[in-house]
Amino acid sequence: MSDTERRPDPSPEAAAAAPATPSSSPKGSFELGTGPGRVLVWFYGVFTVAAASRSIVEVIRGFDRAPLAYSLSAVAAVVYGFITYSLVRGGEKARRAALACCAAELLGVLVVGAWTLAEPSAFPDSTVWSDFGMGYLFIPVILPVTGMIWLRRAKRA
Repeated sequence: MSDTERRPDPSPEAAAAAPATPSSSPKGSFELGTGPGRVLVWFYGVFTVAAASRSIVEVIRGFDRAPLAYSLSAVAAVVYGFITYSLVRGGEKARRAALACCAAELLGVLVVGAWTLAEPSAFPDSTVWSDFGMGYLFIPVILPVTGMIWLRRAKRA
């Protein structure tokens, strides 16, 4: 029998000594994109595409018309994309990065939302975060809060 024809040893001792497969996860690890996290991945993925598409179209049609608003839409797309990537990647480092980005996203939504209400002339055109995300059914203000709750829960799992 050649080396390539050998079958693995089915004994329990051999199974215990075998190295862990990449699909097995260490005790205490938690996949961020599973369970309710899968819904967050979906929403963040959709918002990544929506914000990126919106900013690309806005820049092509006339960046000089509302450069601040269009730049903020592009920033939102990058933030959404990074959070999506972190949720899919998983792990503690990605969880912490996604948590920091969700906090930054929430701060951005609150600042831009308040700014668009206080000084509408600064925004001749709306952004993803204008009026606290009213144009997107307030999902931009709800999503980071939900994400932070999920990511804090994931730490304990």
